[in-house]
Amino acid sequence: MRVVLTGAGGFLGWHTRVRLRALTDHDVVAVAREDWPKLAELCRDADAIVHIAGVNRGTPEAVEADNVGLAEDVAQAVSHGGGPTRVVFANSIQSGNDTPYGAGKARAAEALAAAAHGCGANFVDVRLPNLFGEHGRPAYNSFVATFIDEVLRGEEPSVQDREVGLLHVQNAAEALIQALDSPDDVIEPVGTRTTVKTVLHLLREFHAVYAAGDIPVLDSKLRVDLFNTYRAALFPMRYPIPLTAKSDDRGRLVETVRAHGGQGQTFVSTTRPGVTRGEHFHLGKVERFVVLSGEARISLRRVFTKEVVSFDVSGHVPAVVDMPTMWVHNITNTGDTELTTLFWTHSLFDPEHPDTFWEPVSTPASEVTA
Repeated sequence: MRVVLTGAGGFLGWHTRVRLRALTDHDVVAVAREDWPKLAELCRDADAIVHIAGVNRGTPEAVEADNVGLAEDVAQAVSHGGGPTRVVFANSIQSGNDTPYGAGKARAAEALAAAAHGCGANFVDVRLPNLFGEHGRPAYNSFVATFIDEVLRGEEPSVQDREVGLLHVQNAAEALIQALDSPDDVIEPVGTRTTVKTVLHLLREFHAVYAAGDIPVLDSKLRVDLFNTYRAALFPMRYPIPLTAKSDDRGRLVETVRAHGGQGQTFVSTTRPGVTRGEHFHLGKVERFVVLSGEARISLRRVFTKEVVSFDVSGHVPAVVDMPTMWVHNITNTGDTELTTLFWTHSLFDPEHPDTFWEPVSTPASEVTA
């Protein structure tokens, strides 16, 4: 299927594009702001369009008008004919409420539905609750991103407690992808019920426990998703995390993983000089690398970007590098001797759902060494 994806460079758009890359064979046409004038041309040969591009900050008038305007542009592109047979809209549960954002989303849905039905295409309205996840922008995408930013800067977040339904952005992306062949006209994914204060409490807990490299309790999906979101904000500035080696006349002891609760799996590999392992990314797995002996370079690249971040690590100076989700990563033996590496993941390996998607890091000239 050829899928046009608007807002592909934004928060939800990027996550949707990553999930499409990992789990489907669809040909994805990513539409960014600079591609907007070519929208009708891009839609002409598409099987479906997923409209995510939107505005959620600005003056009340601009928020409403811009969301409507973007949808009308998509509607016009669809109406030109020869285009998609399915239109999927990333709507909000706020659609139709008495806010400018809600009014704009409701009018956007009406415009898209009319255009789709007018040319015989299917329209699917995906109504999303509060989203959060890796690489969200503070004070823009999510209060979770704002809290993380304030916790990392040692500030005291202002809290107005209330119950919220939180949906990880990868689950929102999952709903949009399901809408590509769903028989339903409306899809309403349900978030995890929690409170604003609970979220802040968990983020503070993670921050306190992870300061020394300990893994916090990861016994629920919400905890894992929040921890991955928190870790993404730390990367790459706060890595590697140094470990303390304890030595005596018998030798040396290093605690590599201190997990405070949940599952976990540990394995050790050896790698010959010059050989590279990895070249893949994960959607949700927490994965830790610790070099026990030898010399290595760990390189990472965020999916759909070019810049590579590298860490040179050694068994002589033990340290932790935890792989952020949706970053392609590898480890190369850069020494003259065999490399021994310990790997730890927060969940037991499931061959039916391995959460491992192959892609090379491919170091370009723009490599940044941290």
